[in-house]
Amino acid sequence: MRRIGIMGGTFNPIHLGHLLLAEWALDEVPLDEVWFIPTGSSYMKSSREILPGEERMRMTELAIRGNSRFRCLDLEIRREGPTYTYETLRLLRAQYPEDSFFFILGADCLYTVENWKNPEEIFRNCTLVAAARGNGVLEAMEEKKRSLENRFGGNILLLPFLRISVSSSLVRQRIRDGQSARYLLCDSVLTYIEEKGFYREKRESAEKDSQSNGKSAGCQAF
Repeated sequence: MRRIGIMGGTFNPIHLGHLLLAEWALDEVPLDEVWFIPTGSSYMKSSREILPGEERMRMTELAIRGNSRFRCLDLEIRREGPTYTYETLRLLRAQYPEDSFFFILGADCLYTVENWKNPEEIFRNCTLVAAARGNGVLEAMEEKKRSLENRFGGNILLLPFLRISVSSSLVRQRIRDGQSARYLLCDSVLTYIEEKGFYREKRESAEKDSQSNGKSAGCQAF
């Protein structure tokens, strides 16, 4: 029986915080592997700024390349319609009945998971692993953990983790503003983003406005 960690998310783009949490969980839970599953069409997020699934999948593959205990699955981006966690876990349980699954999520998600689609099935098919940043946060999460376990059954593990403020939205914003995103994500992912011109909408719009006014847009960071 393998102990498999599941990291779901839009990964728009995947950054070092995602990778560090996955590596942390490998040692602390502990786990045999972590599987990254980019979401297809998230029912909880606007699709306006989300890149196509194939591109987010490619960036995830680039980010985890070289780590034999990391794996990337495309089962959600291949699925039509909204992506639901309970469906993904149901499918994984059917395909790998001998394995145990640990769904890794951030502290904020521990307070919203009960509002996800069919939360009782999520708790039934995996152990939740919630990252806790700081002792004060951990104490508050202990109370929420007990409440959820009493309501839904199942198990929740609280994973003490580092205070890291990196986010995908921060990466996108810095790129839009012409600022460096270096050291926030893997060099291979950053290079891919630069080559494709992703997340530059605001900058490109500003360049066009400047050019239409007969002015130079000046040098850009990338």
